[in-house]
Amino acid sequence: MVETMDELIAKVQGQLYRLQDLAESTNDIRVQEISPDGAVTVTVDGTGALVGLEFSAAIAKLAPADFERELVETARAAAHRALGERAELVMAYNRAGT
Repeated sequence: MVETMDELIAKVQGQLYRLQDLAESTNDIRVQEISPDGAVTVTVDGTGALVGLEFSAAIAKLAPADFERELVETARAAAHRALGERAELVMAYNRAGT
């Protein structure tokens, strides 16, 4: 509980700064995942959205179904890691607020 208006303002400003830090940290998340054979490289942001996609010459050796599977599995792994990083940031934010 706060006893003065100055304490209330300081508390609210602190919360705002922490929230801004959280937003910046989550916006900075970039996770790159490479398929086991190196054919597909996927980069995602903190929401799991695709922000980069690269293919190596190894894709020429893949059947269409294998290419599709590698692309989807690599993207899923990248998104999973990115969302895990984001969850850790949110949990740290919540712990600091208590």
